[in-house]
Amino acid sequence: MAVVWITGASSGIGEALAKQYVKQGAQLVLSSRRVTELERVKQACLAAGAMDSDVLVLPLDVLEVDSMLDKVNTVLKHFNRIDVLINNAGISQRSLCLETSLSTYRTLLDVDVLGQIALTKAVLPHMVSQGSGHIAVTSSVAGKVGVKLRTGYCAAKHAVMGFFDALRAEVTQHGISVSTITPGFIKTDVSKNAVVGDGSDFGIDDDDIAAGMDVDKCAQVIVAKMNKGVKEIAVGEGISMAALWIKRLAPNLLFSMMAKKA
Repeated sequence: MAVVWITGASSGIGEALAKQYVKQGAQLVLSSRRVTELERVKQACLAAGAMDSDVLVLPLDVLEVDSMLDKVNTVLKHFNRIDVLINNAGISQRSLCLETSLSTYRTLLDVDVLGQIALTKAVLPHMVSQGSGHIAVTSSVAGKVGVKLRTGYCAAKHAVMGFFDALRAEVTQHGISVSTITPGFIKTDVSKNAVVGDGSDFGIDDDDIAAGMDVDKCAQVIVAKMNKGVKEIAVGEGISMAALWIKRLAPNLLFSMMAKKA
């Protein structure tokens, strides 16, 4: 029975992944800052057939990097192993560069990049010791494509793509797989929870997000491809997926399209 640790598990893709892994009989570690919501997700997992002892609610703020080793030890004490780590915590942005404070950029990079790296570094020695493991990070099409109002978010998601691609080259010899998850428009609260230039909440649902892929369908695709060991998991529908191919085959065309969209 695999032990799967999911951050950002209190909503959206993280919550949907938890429900998918329950169907596969996995033991779960659910982490985020919002304890009440984590408990709600746990109850949904129990209703789907999980045993209470198989779902550990472990509150975690990825900005509190000094707590990471203690969190890892808590998981190991409870389950004795960690088979899959899905770094899914993160925040998005909706503000022009000219309107965005440097402190907001720092927050985006701390949460979306350094927080993922810190937890990965804390878990990695255990996976090396056991000679197996699977580490994933939720990046974004914004980790491949530059989009208006998301300069900090795009910078962060490009950064995690680079870090985890490089990590893959280092840890394959230890029996550890690394997957970068690259969602397009998925129907979640990512836009509502995004920050604006001064760091306050955006609070609005983007049209593209509202019309995006169903989050449970998204999770089904991710888990299926994780199980197959797919290294880069693009998931979504419509123009967001097309943008990945246009960037690869005709980058100047994509740059023009993004400028017109802006």
